[in-house]
Amino acid sequence: MQKVLTAEEMREVDRLTTEKYGIPSILLMENAAHAAARVITQKLGGTVAGKSFLILCGKGNNGGDGAALARILWTQGANVEIYLFGKVEETKDDAKINFETVKKLSLDIKPEEDKLFFDEAKTVDYWIHTSGFEINEFDVAIDALFGTGLTKPFGSQMRTIPQIFSAGKKSSQTSFVVSLDIPSGLIADTAEPIGVNFQADLTITFTAPKLANIMSPASNFNGELVVANIGSPQELIDAAPSKTFLAEKSDAIDWLNKTKFSSASYKNKRGHALVVGGVKNYTGAAILAGNAAIVSGVGLATVATPESVHKQIASRMLPEVMTRSVAETGGGAIAFEAASELLEFIDGKIDAAAVGSGMSSGEESTRRFARKFVKKRKTPVIIDADALNSLAPFDLQGSDELPLILTPHQGEFLKLIGAKDAEAVKDRVKAARDFAEKHRVILVLKGERTLIAAPDGTVVINPTGNSGLGKAGNGDTLAGIIVGFVAQAVQMKVDIFETVVAAVYLGGMAGDIAAEEFGQRTMLATDVRASLGKAFEEVLKK
Repeated sequence: MQKVLTAEEMREVDRLTTEKYGIPSILLMENAAHAAARVITQKLGGTVAGKSFLILCGKGNNGGDGAALARILWTQGANVEIYLFGKVEETKDDAKINFETVKKLSLDIKPEEDKLFFDEAKTVDYWIHTSGFEINEFDVAIDALFGTGLTKPFGSQMRTIPQIFSAGKKSSQTSFVVSLDIPSGLIADTAEPIGVNFQADLTITFTAPKLANIMSPASNFNGELVVANIGSPQELIDAAPSKTFLAEKSDAIDWLNKTKFSSASYKNKRGHALVVGGVKNYTGAAILAGNAAIVSGVGLATVATPESVHKQIASRMLPEVMTRSVAETGGGAIAFEAASELLEFIDGKIDAAAVGSGMSSGEESTRRFARKFVKKRKTPVIIDADALNSLAPFDLQGSDELPLILTPHQGEFLKLIGAKDAEAVKDRVKAARDFAEKHRVILVLKGERTLIAAPDGTVVINPTGNSGLGKAGNGDTLAGIIVGFVAQAVQMKVDIFETVVAAVYLGGMAGDIAAEEFGQRTMLATDVRASLGKAFEEVLKK
């Protein structure tokens, strides 16, 4: 996992890098510029020679990064125009040194040499009437205006700049846009845009991601995100107080290695997962969850469902999945009495259970079943779909020994916290953290960026997945993947929170593979399940 830092935490890491380790701040700026140049060069096919660049700089350190980058690109054969919105004498420290250097170089260039043009844009109108009308003539435009230093919306003049780029994009005339650290106009520490901002095709952020890099809707303006190391020691990043992280491929790799198959592997050593759900008209949910569980690597999977739909569900399950019928209400839903029956079945046989897929929360008996099943649990329990609705507003407590894993989407989460207004979860990271800490549970808050929150306040942001997953059945499929992973973790003594992070990452990756193969419009939950094995293969590639 990569730690996500606030702007203030990032400044502290930079300060300590210089004070504690003696690495000059101007060297960090130089490293940032070289790192950005390497990424851009790779994106352009291995060379920048002969390419044209427009670099827009503010007066702060982000602009200093842009000035250093301009010099580096020019020395590698690029043609560069750089505009400082302000005057060189108004800049200071490391940024001023780089602006003075690039200004001097631009004055010394001979006509036959590669172009390095530097100008001070006294006003936005001045820039507009120089290169502003010609942005489509550059191969790459680089936004180095504000980065993480912005704390308020653009003024009436500055907002014109990203608007020109936006208009160019709509007419397919804008060059490839790169932002340094974050697209200017966004606030580093919030997921909510505050006004006009750049839309980047590529954002190169330094040392660690910031919240605006990875949480939507702000993250939608970043384009592809690359996190570049510029020389700050890892121990300084680890010591930062942030408890927010970004999940990485390495998290999935570590989990797969800890639960890998060996010559001693057999079904009873790989865990037994139980899925409880299903009711008339909603049989597909339990089928999707059970089938997803069995392909997760678990040794055994059982689906428990009301007697009246048992045959219907059993006939559509993968043949490797076992089924059993349980007591039902007069309306065909799972009855309260089934709780004791299932708890007895679980004892010594089941390693993890998922409850709620297609269960229906319409009857009081079923709601009582869900409460008893969770309160008297003998294994970790994943609570999904109608089990969440049955337990809302949520007043139970999890434990380290028998974790509760809740998997709501936003509507279900609002019910859990007893709120009706979406403003209650506008800050999704805080809302997820507060809930997980209060109830001592693992919360998987589904959405455009799924969050996994731990009882200790850790929140992990998952980067995989796509809008094609926002269709019927994908929540059930994810619940099946999670219960299968957790059952394996129980057998193999792997941390449960780490397991849930890996399950969500790989489930999202399976969704990305399905989207690539079938398209987001037509992909189905069954396609995601079928792509899970490909996700395993993909992350384990050397």
